[in-house]
Amino acid sequence: MDDHDTTGSTDGTEALLSIGAFARQVGLAPSALRFYDDCAVLRPARVDTATGYRYYATDQRPRAALLRRLREAELPLVDAAAVLDGPHDEAREVLRAHLGRTRETAAAARAAIEEILRELPGGTRRAEVSVGGAELAGAVRQVGSAAASGAAREEFPVLGRVLVELDGEEIRLVATDRYRLAVRALRPLSSAGEPCELLWYIDELREVAAWARRLPEVTVEVEGRHTRLRGGGECRELPGSDEVFPAYRMVLDGLGAARHRVLTDRAALRRAVADRLDAGHRAVVLATAGDELLISGTGPGGPDATALRAICTGPPPRIAFDPAVLLPALDASVGPDVLLEIASAAQPVVVRSADQGSFTTLVMPVRTTPATG
Repeated sequence: MDDHDTTGSTDGTEALLSIGAFARQVGLAPSALRFYDDCAVLRPARVDTATGYRYYATDQRPRAALLRRLREAELPLVDAAAVLDGPHDEAREVLRAHLGRTRETAAAARAAIEEILRELPGGTRRAEVSVGGAELAGAVRQVGSAAASGAAREEFPVLGRVLVELDGEEIRLVATDRYRLAVRALRPLSSAGEPCELLWYIDELREVAAWARRLPEVTVEVEGRHTRLRGGGECRELPGSDEVFPAYRMVLDGLGAARHRVLTDRAALRRAVADRLDAGHRAVVLATAGDELLISGTGPGGPDATALRAICTGPPPRIAFDPAVLLPALDASVGPDVLLEIASAAQPVVVRSADQGSFTTLVMPVRTTPATG
């Protein structure tokens, strides 16, 4: 009934817009306006008691436009009402929470589609991704030390490979030897084709990195089981593999919330760990006391405990590492600082750098006994 086009008044008061005219101005359907009226989210300025026609004031347009944008973002109407009428702090909290949910939903949908694309039978997978040569070489350096070597690689050959994921938005390099996990993400210069997973031996990838580091751009071309890298007028081929790389995302998703965070000088921590390794200590113990990080070894002899200035949050932790495993993680980081995020003494510790947010490495702690530290 209320699609009547009367848009004004004759008594000198402010002109009102019919529901149809108002709907056209704010980009909402008349049916949506009726629904929002029924829900008390957007009431008309006046309702004709005789005809039931709804009329809206021009100063209601900003509220209607904001409501339209909130609904386009798929915000539930209860939350939209909180944004429209609640305190600013509450509105921001509601929007941040919804943003987090939408990111999680989008990431889950993308991961599912990528997995289905990889598993679909028939056809030939194709992708072409370009990245800076120096960036690729740096990523190989960072994750390379986490790839297995020696007996571990002989027992599990796939651990001697680096997983390279191409998904259009990122290029991810992943390596693990079961004691360390390193993940580096790169932004491609250009990307086309479908998501792909590639497995390359770290030795071959290091040769590629040495070639690529001086090139402004390297292009990865994937066609079926064949992979080529082009740059500087050269072309290199890398053989593929049907091996199954460990499900590293399950490890990342299973990390507990960090109960302790320790920020300290990366070079100083590296020296302290290297000193314990040189002294033959099988484990290096990290503990905190106030604003200090204390580093000690578990064996007799060697250097005394080292105290480093640190910013520590959470209850004081005590955690031990194999120095031969922790040292490469510190070497792979960049910048003057290093952040350790510790969930417990038995869970992987996240080693981060403020200057390299796209690189994450996890280090497994080791157990120590009271007799040895």
